[in-house]
Amino acid sequence: MNPAWALLRLASPQLPIGGYSYSQGLEMAVEQQRVHDPDSARRWISDQLLLNLARFEAPVLLAHCQAAAERDWKQLQQLCEEHRASRETRELYQESRQMGYSLKQLLDGLPELDDEARAQLAHQEEPHLALGWALAARAWRINPEDALAAWLWSWLENQLAVLMKTLPLGQQAAQRLTSELLPLLQEAQRHATHLDPNHLGSAAFGLSLASMAHERQYSRLFRS
Repeated sequence: MNPAWALLRLASPQLPIGGYSYSQGLEMAVEQQRVHDPDSARRWISDQLLLNLARFEAPVLLAHCQAAAERDWKQLQQLCEEHRASRETRELYQESRQMGYSLKQLLDGLPELDDEARAQLAHQEEPHLALGWALAARAWRINPEDALAAWLWSWLENQLAVLMKTLPLGQQAAQRLTSELLPLLQEAQRHATHLDPNHLGSAAFGLSLASMAHERQYSRLFRS
């Protein structure tokens, strides 16, 4: 079977985990006029990619995928606890938990998940997104590096979808932004792949502040 099918399946916006419901603070950034046109959108997304995702979120997700692929269940459990503790705001925590729960519901009903991985998933009281993503990659025989690429692509695609709903940004403008951001997506993947695990960490203050403000935003389209 063509391995691209599994990769496309994992990265697809049709994956029933509700990713389209979340903006990860971008909606508030638009509300506050920090993001108001394609240039400011590119700066916001670029900063998130290189200062946050590449330094912490992406390498942590990659580590989940590697532990699941290698059947290192003890390490996977440790990573789950560390990832859960790293959520800085209530809605970011709820986002990870809800999407992880949706992935668990999906994986529970699929025949591809092996017994060991199924037992690990059942053991988690609050499975989060990184765990579900790693076990989905294991079930569909996607190597960790490709699973990370799929996650980065789905993150970028969702951010652009948020912009099209909150800004006067059309599909052609979104495609131009995609062309400009793809090299940074590649850079984020490369950095995450080669980062020393002892150096994991980021301080995404802008994202945290936007997320906290978004919790109190009067009118909003997204859950985070």
